[in-house]
Amino acid sequence: MSTALRICPLCEATCGLTLTIEGTRVTGARGDRDDVFSRGFVCPKGAAFPEIDADPDRLRGPMVRVDGRLREATWEEAFDTIAARIRPLMEEYGPDAVGIVLGNPNAHTIAGSLYPPLLIGAVRTRNLFTASTLDQMPKHVSSGLLFGDPFAVPVPDLDRTDHLLILGANPLDSNGSLCTAPDFPGRLKALRRRGGTLTVVDPRRTRTARLADRHVPIRPGTDALLLAALAHTLFEEGLTDLGPLAAHVEGAEDVRAAMREFTPEAVADACDVDADTIRALARELAAAPTAAVYGRMGSSTVEHGTLANWLVDVLNILTGNLDRPGGVLFPLAATAPAPRPAAPGKGFALGRRHSRVSHHPEVKGELPLVALAEEIETPGEGRIRALITVAANPVLSAPDGDRLDAALATLDLMIAVDPYLNESTRHADVLLPPPPPSRSAHFDYAFNNFAVRNQVRYTPAALPLEADRMDECEIHARLILAVSGMHGAPPSAVDQLAIDTTLAKAVTQEHSPAHGVDPREFAAGLTGETGPERRLDLMLRLGAYGLTLGELRAHPHGLDLGPLKPRVPQLLKTRSGRIELFPAPLAADLPRLRAALHAVPDPGTLRLVGRRHLRSNNSWLHNTPALGGGSNRCTLQVHPEDAARLRLTDGGLARVKGEGGELEVPVEVSDGMRPGVVSIPHGWGHDRSGTRLSVASTRPGVNVNQLLDGSRIDPLSGTAVLNGFPVQVSPVLPTPPGERRPAPSEAQF
Repeated sequence: MSTALRICPLCEATCGLTLTIEGTRVTGARGDRDDVFSRGFVCPKGAAFPEIDADPDRLRGPMVRVDGRLREATWEEAFDTIAARIRPLMEEYGPDAVGIVLGNPNAHTIAGSLYPPLLIGAVRTRNLFTASTLDQMPKHVSSGLLFGDPFAVPVPDLDRTDHLLILGANPLDSNGSLCTAPDFPGRLKALRRRGGTLTVVDPRRTRTARLADRHVPIRPGTDALLLAALAHTLFEEGLTDLGPLAAHVEGAEDVRAAMREFTPEAVADACDVDADTIRALARELAAAPTAAVYGRMGSSTVEHGTLANWLVDVLNILTGNLDRPGGVLFPLAATAPAPRPAAPGKGFALGRRHSRVSHHPEVKGELPLVALAEEIETPGEGRIRALITVAANPVLSAPDGDRLDAALATLDLMIAVDPYLNESTRHADVLLPPPPPSRSAHFDYAFNNFAVRNQVRYTPAALPLEADRMDECEIHARLILAVSGMHGAPPSAVDQLAIDTTLAKAVTQEHSPAHGVDPREFAAGLTGETGPERRLDLMLRLGAYGLTLGELRAHPHGLDLGPLKPRVPQLLKTRSGRIELFPAPLAADLPRLRAALHAVPDPGTLRLVGRRHLRSNNSWLHNTPALGGGSNRCTLQVHPEDAARLRLTDGGLARVKGEGGELEVPVEVSDGMRPGVVSIPHGWGHDRSGTRLSVASTRPGVNVNQLLDGSRIDPLSGTAVLNGFPVQVSPVLPTPPGERRPAPSEAQF
């Protein structure tokens, strides 16, 4: 028996694990007490690592569709099939005939971080879709417009703040999102112990809300109105103080004028939050020595998601808490480029092109995932005929999964990189499964950019790769070669091209550590046993701290790079070189928010919100027996008053109708809900045939996104409205003896 270190790849907290190894299996997982970031913390997901790693339903080798049926194949056969079938399609119909869908798990692996940009470049398609338009795109749009960089996302300085205002987030169950913080619960409790204040705005009394000093049970979907009223109050009462940031901000007076009619009294009815409470929230925020406003899914996946995320930034700026210790700061990851001198940049543009069918604007190079089905279904030039999905299950994660399910079945070719035969990959013509996480090295390229403390950690594979499996990075490299017309070239050619391209640019940049150096000489000095390791070593050497892969290997528990520090104005890339607080696209969207002031809620209509489970992460982990207990259940949570009014019984069935369809789901009566609001978790619905999910299929739950038809989106970001939408709920009455009750999918809507 031995042990090995591994960074947990199962959520954004990135906790360090100590794995117990017996022979060729991982048999135990506990928190790594010496990890510089997580200090021994582990959640139920991390503790279940051995079971997830050994899941017998994980595919060992590729599958290829022959005569309409998926069968096991060799790796050579799989890549030969891809190369033989995708190139003729691209040559006949053009690169836009290929769509690419990137799922959330890509951010949790080295391969998913390094290779998709190269895949997109090799295909040259404009039909790119990712999970961001089901999640975080509003924050990227806000950051892009204000700071000139969509990846410049400020995070709350959890360990030093005196006042934290959370909207639409439940980090005690999610472990944090766009805020990488191992032991988020412990950090919030430490905030309370040092005399700080925690306020949570959420329609549900979540575990996080129960910990708070103040819980505000807002009406779903009205976060932007509340935030606008807070900004109005700060201006009205003379509570704004930008501090040192004032020299780098333009547009504050424009925001003052734009917020004039969003008084606490004006928004109170729409938000169902009284005006006195709104004023108290604003005053507390301004009075705190340091404060941070943090919003996530509940304030992003709503009709005014981008405005809400912008107003979060506005509040942090108006109170002088942006780029300030104890407020919100911009992390500086070890692989981030070395800081450049402050200077104007190129800025950030929205809608440089539009989707073919519904003319949705592009954002950050992506189209809304809600447009995927119609782009496959609709005939004409540019129709998507082939699809490549990487760690994505859009049939469950996107609205109107039934429509997308049917559309996937019509593709000429579908290629999937995924360890499971799931609700989406069952349509694949070629399925390429990565190995279990214990067989892969790990480095957090994505999440270190959102970490509440600067640090860096690298863990090599805990176990050697088995003979019949292929390394995930090699799978991606071979896929790139197959689609680019270089099938048969060595996978190392992909990594070498990436290194050469990066160095060719770096040697011309005056602020780069490689400036003026011979790129071949620099490349010759890189260390690492594999192409991905050499690429990591390059990024570290060119990065903000000038580290090397060797230094990371010498510190297996990680290197602590210190607390977050102010970084404005160096990080700004706007055309003005300043924080542009009132950009034109946001100003143009404000009339929609003003109209919401006068919207009269239908008293007979309920609003549905999602919810997080501590033992789950979207649709990933429902096939793990150890994570099936506790609160990890797919139920309709409803307030006792609504249950009594609608004649719903705890444990009974309810019929839920939305604009896209209807579902039947078990009822869970809970006083944690606010009246008028119901909740179903996201990521369930494992009841389709043709999958290989033996555990998940025994407790499939329902796909809440089937209640949506995809027509509700935030227009600025293209993000699907997954929270706060109207539904009708009624009890499912017992079926009379001898009669068959139709399934929800058979019912007319």
